[in-house]
Amino acid sequence: MAGKKNMRVAALAAGAVAAGAAAAATCALRRLDPHPLRGGGLVYTTRGPQGEPVRVLRRGGVFQSATYLGEKCLEPVFEYYRAFGDVLGRAPGARRVLVVGGGGCSFPKLVALERPSACVDVVEIDPCVVDAAGRWFYVGEAARRMRDNGGDLRLVCADGRAFLDAAPTASYDMIALDAFAGAAPVAALADEGCARACWRALTPGGVVAANVVTPAGDAAFLRDLCCVFEAVFGQVELLPCEDDAWGADDNYLVVAWR
Repeated sequence: MAGKKNMRVAALAAGAVAAGAAAAATCALRRLDPHPLRGGGLVYTTRGPQGEPVRVLRRGGVFQSATYLGEKCLEPVFEYYRAFGDVLGRAPGARRVLVVGGGGCSFPKLVALERPSACVDVVEIDPCVVDAAGRWFYVGEAARRMRDNGGDLRLVCADGRAFLDAAPTASYDMIALDAFAGAAPVAALADEGCARACWRALTPGGVVAANVVTPAGDAAFLRDLCCVFEAVFGQVELLPCEDDAWGADDNYLVVAWR
C-alpha cells in the first residue's frame, strides 16, 4: 500500500467509478448468534470467504464492523482496516492515535496488535455501539495487551467532531476518521472545519486518514472530501481498498500528511 502513487483530485471521479463497477456481491450470511442492539442493528456471526467464523455489526443495511473469533480476534477482517494499518506503518514514530467512529474497534485492535505501546483514544457517539464493542468485539483483549506494554486504549462515548474541535493542539500523531450513519458518511467530519481541526490536533509530520465508502458510479462525495482536505493540507493521497468478498461498494482512504 505504501508504494502506491499519489492520485491527483482531478482524476479521482473516473478512477473511483471504474473500480466500483467491478465490485462483487457480498458473501452469504449465516446467522448463528443474533444479538439485536437497543438503538437498532444486529450483531451476529457469519462465515468469511474461507469459511472462517466472523462476528459482524450490521446497521443501516451495511457491515459497520467485524472481528475474527478466538486467537485471531485482534486481526483485521476488512481490507480498509489493513489500509489504516499500512498508513500507521508509514509513521513509525506515531504513538498517539485518535479514532473517530469506533464501531467494534477494529483499527484500534490492530494498533494494539502491531504497536501495543501506543495510546489510542476511540470516540464513538452511540452508547449501544460502545456496549457492543465491549461485549462482543474483544476490546478488553486489546486494552489488556496495550496496558501490559505501557500503552493505553480509551473508549469515549462522545460526538466525534466536538471531540476533535476540543482536542489540544498537536495532541495526536495519527487521526483515523471512520464514522458513518448506516451507509451515509457523517457530514460534520467532511467539511473544511473538520480538516482544519485535524491539522491543528496533529503533531508536525502527523497523518489523517478518512475512510470513504463509494457506491459504483458515484464518486461525488469522495471527490469533494479530497478537495476539502487538499485545501487545508496542500496534497492528498487516495488509497483504494477493494474488498469484493464483503461488499458491493468500494472503500477508499483519503490520506493527508501535516
